[in-house]
Amino acid sequence: MKRINRFQINFIAIILATALFTQSCKKANAAPETDSSKYVLADSLVRTLKFDSIQNCQMTNTITLTGKVSFNDDHVVKIYPMVSGVIQNIKVLLGDYVHKGQVLAVIKSSEMAGYGNDLVTAESNLRVAKKNLDATRDMFKSGLASQKELLSAEAASEQAQSELSRVKRVLHINGGNTNGDYIVRSPINGFVVEKMATNDMSIRTDNSTNLFTISDLKNVWIIANVYESNISMVHLNDVVDVTTLSYPGKVFKGKVDKMMNVLDPTNKVMKVRIVLPNPGYVLKPEMFANVKVTNEENHNALCVSSSAVIFDHSQNYILVYHSKADIKIIPVEVINTVGDRTYISGNIHTGDKVIASQAILIYDTLNN
Repeated sequence: MKRINRFQINFIAIILATALFTQSCKKANAAPETDSSKYVLADSLVRTLKFDSIQNCQMTNTITLTGKVSFNDDHVVKIYPMVSGVIQNIKVLLGDYVHKGQVLAVIKSSEMAGYGNDLVTAESNLRVAKKNLDATRDMFKSGLASQKELLSAEAASEQAQSELSRVKRVLHINGGNTNGDYIVRSPINGFVVEKMATNDMSIRTDNSTNLFTISDLKNVWIIANVYESNISMVHLNDVVDVTTLSYPGKVFKGKVDKMMNVLDPTNKVMKVRIVLPNPGYVLKPEMFANVKVTNEENHNALCVSSSAVIFDHSQNYILVYHSKADIKIIPVEVINTVGDRTYISGNIHTGDKVIASQAILIYDTLNN
């Protein structure tokens, strides 16, 4: 019995030793695989990533202003009544596009009738003066009229001719119609942006209200407000991006064209003007607009793609990529963000390669 027990004990001991050795080998082989899977990016993931490099960029500042779309005053015409009368036959509506010379309305006017009568009278006086001059010349040649009478007839003819010219100019200024009608015409191509006239409305020339306003909306003004604290950050010719509520995904490019250099006494803001082309007439007067002003400073800073910056626990980070097994999480300070570029500082250098896509996913994986 002793030999059997001793043999069994030795056999069990060998089995246990073998099992322990096998288990330790498995653990030793498994440990490197665990470490590798924690830090090494898969090749398939690396191929889908976007990378950027840290660059030394000139610093730019941006501020956002509020404003509105306005007419370009250099291409706006307000039409005032030149004569008194009654408006009839208005041919346009607010918002209509009109061409230069197109009839907008007709005014029945006693003044225009008077100008027509003045024309008839002036033409008649000129004919009489010319006949009198011809007769005086014949009499002067026959010795029946003196030199003084001839000079007087010539002066009367010249005066009649001058009066006719004056009456024609007045009539031309007022439309040239001799039937008592004043024809209101558009002086330029553009849109009817204001319409103050209605049919059968009586008007007077001393009324300061315009009948129509015509504007060429091929380009428009953006009038933006600059608060006193931001005046030093806005300069003439600064580049601006304009966005509107009507077209939230569309950015209109322009620049600061004029600075008013005075503060509005009511709201204490300085006005700046931006001139924008308006293809398709998409920008309408009185639209609200956001104006982002960008200007360059006199010093440089390190910059990187904004998508490469990660914010976590009140701190910004970037992922510096050396290889798929060597990725460093570097804390940085954000100086400013302008569009898709962010200006940063920290333990980084120009030329460092950083991960610029899926950065937050990789950051979480490295931390966990």
